[in-house]
Amino acid sequence: MEIFTLLETLEELLENSRNVPFSSKSIVDKDEMLDLIKEIRLKLPDELKQAKWVKEERQRILVEAKKEADGIVKEAENRIIAMIDEHEITRKAYDQKTEIIETANEMSREISRGTKEYADTLLGQTEDVLSGTLDKLGTDMTEAINIMRISLEDTIKTIQNSRKELKN
Repeated sequence: MEIFTLLETLEELLENSRNVPFSSKSIVDKDEMLDLIKEIRLKLPDELKQAKWVKEERQRILVEAKKEADGIVKEAENRIIAMIDEHEITRKAYDQKTEIIETANEMSREISRGTKEYADTLLGQTEDVLSGTLDKLGTDMTEAINIMRISLEDTIKTIQNSRKELKN
């Protein structure tokens, strides 16, 4: 291979160079050395040039891959944060739903209690009217029938008024 020959020539040039007195340094012909180095560079196999290019390309790819990986990690972090936020919103919505249902159930129980109390009051009034009518029946029949009639009319009016109140 010519490179080895050129390297041997370079070596011989250095070995045959004159020494500087009182030192281990040598004097060489600069132009001759530079010419040899240029020639070596030109004779270097393409594989070495390709290896240099591959090394540079590898470094560029690594930098690019690191940027891409950092971007993917950042995107994943953002998605995780979004999912956590969504989860928190969902949890709050379920909590609010539970609270609304509990409030509605409590209101329903109160309305039911109020309705039962109202119906009990009406039935009590009706019972009082009918009991009073029965007490008066023991005396005079004509007067008892009139009292019964008035009591029944009052009861009917009470029931009608109560039904109107229920509709409002």
